[in-house]
Amino acid sequence: MAIKILNAVIAILGGIGGAIIIFWILNKLAESLKGRWEDRVKPWMFAGPAILAIAVYLIYPAIVTIQYSFANEDSTAYVGFKNYVDVLTDKTFLQVLFNNVLWIVIVPALTVVLGLGVAVLADRLRPRGEKTAKTFIFLPMAISMVGAATIWRTIYDYQPQGTPQTGVLNAFLGLFNKDPVYWYGTDTLHLNSLLLMIILIWTQVGYSMVLLSAAIKGVPEDTVEAGRIDGAGERRIFFSIIIPQIWPTVITVFITVLIGVMKVFDVVYVTTNGAYNTDVIARRFYDELYTQGNNGYAAAIVVILLIAVIPILIYQVRHFRAEEAAR
Repeated sequence: MAIKILNAVIAILGGIGGAIIIFWILNKLAESLKGRWEDRVKPWMFAGPAILAIAVYLIYPAIVTIQYSFANEDSTAYVGFKNYVDVLTDKTFLQVLFNNVLWIVIVPALTVVLGLGVAVLADRLRPRGEKTAKTFIFLPMAISMVGAATIWRTIYDYQPQGTPQTGVLNAFLGLFNKDPVYWYGTDTLHLNSLLLMIILIWTQVGYSMVLLSAAIKGVPEDTVEAGRIDGAGERRIFFSIIIPQIWPTVITVFITVLIGVMKVFDVVYVTTNGAYNTDVIARRFYDELYTQGNNGYAAAIVVILLIAVIPILIYQVRHFRAEEAAR
């Protein structure tokens, strides 16, 4: 254990120290230039490592993945659009797409609504109570998805009938002499997928609460007082005065959670591994690549996911630019 801690400390200090040395050298090189060249080159000296990292770890892999999506399963020969045809005509993959749509429709909306509700209620507490409440609500954000899924196992866990139930839900059913339910396998109305969504929502509500709470506190008090003077009730003030002024933050939180939902993998992999009709795109890609060894098919799945994410990213960038222009 001590060796692991020592290695972690060395890695952190080495990473920070290495970054400091690199930027110090680059800064000295820029200062060695004369006249306008220093001003022209210095920004690129500092932005250069980040741009290089993006090119090596993001752009290049994306290009290679697109290339592999047109190749066979071991990437030795090109097969045209065969992988895309196979993916889009596969009934099981279409069901995976439908599951992802459910996640996209439900999780971001509930995360924003619950985060907004918690932010409003927490802001009504006394300062100490507000800090305590927000700390506990934000705490799940610090937990990995694997850890969160493991924690929620204590709620959804199932033991055969006649044995003590370790899961909270089944223990509760036992109080009413009801048979235990294998929640992960309950596909009726996609209940098992909804239960998995709750895990992700639980981890993201704190993030939503923090941003929305800050936005609410930034609403000018005079606009709220003007509404009260005009006879508006608290509900009318909230929906007609506060919400319009924090709407850019609401959109930002929604899009950020949405992008994370489209890439959801950990929760499904740890809990059901895609069984019982709970599979999602990211887990299906993992299975095709590492279990089935079908590189071309897996790459096509990733490209489809990339194409689905790009419009959302474009909208987010335009939204940020419009928000900056409005300021």
